[in-house]
Amino acid sequence: MKTILFIIFFSPVLVLGQAAAQQVFSVDDFIQQVKAYHPVAKQANLQTEKAKAALLSAQGSFDPTLNFSSQQKTFNGTNYYYYNNPELKIPTQLPITVKAGMEDNGGRYLTSEVTPGQSSYVGVEVALGKGLLTDKRRTMLKQAKLFQGQTEQDRLKMINDLMFDAYVAYWQWAGAFQQRKINKQFAKTAAERARLIAIAYTNGDKALTDTVEAYVQLQNYEIQIADAQIKLNNAALELSNYLWLEDNNPYQLSDKLIPDTMALQSGMKTLVLEELVQQALSSNPALQSYNYKLDVLEAEKKLKFQSLLPSINLKANLLNRGYYSFGGMDAAYFQNNYKYGIDFKMPLFFREGRGEYKKAKLKIQETSLEFEAKKWQVENKVRSYYSEMILLEDQLRIAKNNMKNYEMLLRNELLKYENGESSLFMINSRETKLLEAQQKLIDLKVKYMKAGYAAAWSAGLLL
Repeated sequence: MKTILFIIFFSPVLVLGQAAAQQVFSVDDFIQQVKAYHPVAKQANLQTEKAKAALLSAQGSFDPTLNFSSQQKTFNGTNYYYYNNPELKIPTQLPITVKAGMEDNGGRYLTSEVTPGQSSYVGVEVALGKGLLTDKRRTMLKQAKLFQGQTEQDRLKMINDLMFDAYVAYWQWAGAFQQRKINKQFAKTAAERARLIAIAYTNGDKALTDTVEAYVQLQNYEIQIADAQIKLNNAALELSNYLWLEDNNPYQLSDKLIPDTMALQSGMKTLVLEELVQQALSSNPALQSYNYKLDVLEAEKKLKFQSLLPSINLKANLLNRGYYSFGGMDAAYFQNNYKYGIDFKMPLFFREGRGEYKKAKLKIQETSLEFEAKKWQVENKVRSYYSEMILLEDQLRIAKNNMKNYEMLLRNELLKYENGESSLFMINSRETKLLEAQQKLIDLKVKYMKAGYAAAWSAGLLL
């Protein structure tokens, strides 16, 4: 019994201890740090760089090219031939390729169709059938530009998902911290009560059962403090998953940092369902990405349509004796110094082209159906989380009133106890119910915050 009395006398010290200097770690500071340094946020930014690299690669298809062809044959002391042909080709974003080159040909057995000596030319290659409206190079460039937009939406989606997980981790931590706090407050009250009853018992004013009753209540609170501490430690470790330094090194949440519990009390900003739905349909990056996918597929379909056209390529060169003098260029000059040709090719059944074009159209139809299903899914998610948030608001109002009623019952019970009309058992019972009501209220607040952020996340607004 003496041991019990000793513990009771010193319980306030054991329960409370000495609190170190603490600093509030606000949700805004936390989120800014996650956006700046978390690997997933940095990885999301890399997607944009990859899209820029892909665009640069596609633009490379239009880079001018310098070609050089040279052949020479000498046998048994006889120079049969030599050909030297440097050429510059300049692709354009039209179905036209501009080229210019020089020739230096000679030898005893030079082919008759080759101009001997030095000559030069400028010319064009024009697609008049397949490749007239678009070709693989132009399609790849257009798709690369669209891919930039799609990648930006994918980046925003990654950020949106990361922010939701981070917010949930923060509010879980804030809720766990608040749970431990109220448990400590009730334990402090129980310890003081137990100490006073123990003094009254030693003076012969209280029965031994009252002392034990007070001690048992204190023990129950200390058990709950230990359980709350475990949950707080786990929540802090979960939050630490989102804490990174600028040099890509993670770190553990300091014990000196505490959450902004006032933000937990204030709740969410007012959200309007129809506005959320409209924002989701117009701004959700997961949906916007589909628009770019469809545009990419549309560009692919236009390219496949070219397979249904015959291949007609015109090549025309203006020739000159020597290296680019082109003097006296009149009508007679154009009529007597040229080289041209035309290539024609057409499949008789176009089966490959028809098959590829049909596959492209079916892919667009498939993606469109997938897009419509995704929009409906997103809209229902928004409505579901919003409905949950509204129901939790109602539960919060009821829980607050319930807690106030338990507070009133406890106050009345304490008055009755002071007048000798109640017992310590009844006080402990009322107090336990009040603690349970406060714990329930904190759990509901955390659920409410999670539901509100889930509604914003499903609309794609956590950016």
